[in-house]
Amino acid sequence: MRDDHERLRDVLEAIARIERYASRGRQTFEADELIQNWMVRNLQIIGEACSGLSRGFRSAHPEVQWTQIVGMRNILVHDYFSIDTDLVWQAIERDLPALRVQVETLLRTSGGSSWHRDRS
Repeated sequence: MRDDHERLRDVLEAIARIERYASRGRQTFEADELIQNWMVRNLQIIGEACSGLSRGFRSAHPEVQWTQIVGMRNILVHDYFSIDTDLVWQAIERDLPALRVQVETLLRTSGGSSWHRDRS
């Protein structure tokens, strides 16, 4: 089972994959279905990784919007045919940079030493 540290690394990797294509701009995102699918898939990975974090870890770090991140994942997975690309792009442009900084800070300051491996 993946621990909290590994899940945070998964989040950073997915953010990096999104940023690689987001740098091409919104017009490219809107025009290219493959890039849209790539970004949506990586947003799903971010939400899945966050949902797998231990409750204790999430509770210890309420500054991160865990519930909203997981909620977006659920929408992207279960309401796939009604995905609003405007909202996806807004999340990429507005929310991902802040999430990246938060996750990098958590990895740097915690170092994984006090993290829970259990699901409580």
